[in-house]
Amino acid sequence: MGNKRTDWLLKTTEQDGLNGRSLNYPRGKVMGGSSSINGMVYVRGHARDYDQWEEQGVSGWSYKDCLPYFKRSESWQGGEDDYRGGNGPVATCGGNNMKLNPLYQAFIEAGFEAGYPKTDDYNGEQQEGFGAMHMTVNKGIRASASNAYINQAKNRSNLTIIQGVLVQKVLLKGKTAIGVEYKINNQIKTINANKEVILSAGSVGSPQLLQLSGIGPADVLKSAGVELQHELPGVGENLQDHLEVYFQYHCKKPITLNSKLNYFSMALIGVRWLLFKSGLGATNHFESCGFIRSRKGIEWPNIQYHFLPAAMRYDGKASMDGHGYQVHAGVNSPTSRGSIKINCPDPEAKPIPTLPVSPITV
Repeated sequence: MGNKRTDWLLKTTEQDGLNGRSLNYPRGKVMGGSSSINGMVYVRGHARDYDQWEEQGVSGWSYKDCLPYFKRSESWQGGEDDYRGGNGPVATCGGNNMKLNPLYQAFIEAGFEAGYPKTDDYNGEQQEGFGAMHMTVNKGIRASASNAYINQAKNRSNLTIIQGVLVQKVLLKGKTAIGVEYKINNQIKTINANKEVILSAGSVGSPQLLQLSGIGPADVLKSAGVELQHELPGVGENLQDHLEVYFQYHCKKPITLNSKLNYFSMALIGVRWLLFKSGLGATNHFESCGFIRSRKGIEWPNIQYHFLPAAMRYDGKASMDGHGYQVHAGVNSPTSRGSIKINCPDPEAKPIPTLPVSPITV
């Protein structure tokens, strides 16, 4: 994140709910998309999230309908059971399984002492409670969409991967997509489709491409100077994200990862990882977590905690002198909604995410 080679470096509009501040909005600019730069935390969501979708009219998206696909996609370190998959392409594990720092277990015990339950597997039968956190890591290596899927398919005769390109727009014949236009080495080229065009550029890139192609809200396209091909008001609307805040504390004992943020320690960690794919380089360091209901009357957890045995910034630098740790708290299902909008016809111009941060009662 924050590297122009691997991150689109988007920023949101100024947010009224954050006192006018603009937020960094990382998106993966690399094979595998954002799964290649994210925090690798593996959370399926609560079963009631999916059941609620079906209750609202989306047939076939209940938890019992989705669970077989979760299992099919996953290779869990503990093997297959009623809830976890054992032979899928996406490897999931507990990193170092809380063995390299005592604060992970201390965080779980603190949650239990505060009156919350423990959970053996929040992706299994019981999400609610405090327990170990899971991540998409395969023997010390990030299990991104690229590593899990593309690497296994790239040698197929029916797949061609073209790198270093920027798609300009979808080509249309009437209201039918017939191909795409892209730029490579400062040259514009086209690819025509035999059957269909699939956009998989994520929650930002896909609506951006549709709008650049003249598909979207008429007022947005007119303002951006793009000729309307098909008015579709929903394109770029209903953007949802779960923001976090994190709380940092000084630690009374010198046992946190803050002692590892110097170049010498990081070099040793890197050497161990290069040689053995183990140690502190083989985890995202979020190895314990919690899911709670913040008040009475809520049916399933609405708050998620990540615990990190270090007090640091997102750029990897210490945020305090001495030792510290931090707890991330996020709302699972915020009610605020935002949008993605282009402001000109240039595909190289960054789209503008609007992510309203509304007051939330927890």
